[in-house]
Amino acid sequence: MKLKSVYVCSNCGETSPRWMGRCPSCGSWNTMNEDVVAEAPKAGTPAARQAAAARQEGVTTLTARRLSEISTTEEKSRILTGISELDRVLGGGIVLGGVVLLSGEPGVGKSTMLLQLCGAISNQHSVLYITGEESVRQVKLRAARLKVPQDNIFLAAENDVDEICGLIEKEKPDLVVIDSIQTMRCMDISSSSGTVSQVKESAARLLAVAKKQEIPMFIVGHVNKDGAIAGPKSWSISWIRCFTLRATRCCRTAFCGQPRTAMAPPMSWECSI
Repeated sequence: MKLKSVYVCSNCGETSPRWMGRCPSCGSWNTMNEDVVAEAPKAGTPAARQAAAARQEGVTTLTARRLSEISTTEEKSRILTGISELDRVLGGGIVLGGVVLLSGEPGVGKSTMLLQLCGAISNQHSVLYITGEESVRQVKLRAARLKVPQDNIFLAAENDVDEICGLIEKEKPDLVVIDSIQTMRCMDISSSSGTVSQVKESAARLLAVAKKQEIPMFIVGHVNKDGAIAGPKSWSISWIRCFTLRATRCCRTAFCGQPRTAMAPPMSWECSI
């Protein structure tokens, strides 16, 4: 496999074979970052014909469900956390198959808040917590400090996205937490964790598993120095909900809220950290 260096805009995902101070697509300055990708085989070569296998007409494993058969009752379509303010911010609870991106500055309390969420629903639901930054013993110590119920929470320390997807399909938990997306890696992509190509592909694979299995998923994402979600904006638009966790300077309180968009008004949830 032949590798090559390309420069990818962290704002819009535009690629260029050489570095430029300003992105030609979105006009942002100093957003072109180097990434290493596999070079695509030339058209007409045996490698290209093998990579692009012909699709057989009418052959698929996909099935469609009748719209009238899909339940929308609260008991079958949402998971209530028991935390009234969090349920309100989530629009009435955690939607099955929904993916929520939780971003915030380092140390603001993203992992702590999600571990408290896992404990709140673990009495009636199974939870799979994937940690890519800490060891399972570090998460265990935090859970003991927070006095979180631990019997129905399963931990795994892994960075391989394909292994994580296989574990989700095998265990079929009621909720999955990925901490964090910047530490995940697809082994068939040569670049390192946290690069634009790794973040986009890891997010796409996790999103596909969540939708197919109808398992809600919370994914932790870091922010850059400007306070925006790290990575290209093109990958964050695929999420159902994006939330940002911000801490106050005057007291040990954090506010979790979604930004104002054309589809939804801004909402926030206050919690102690």
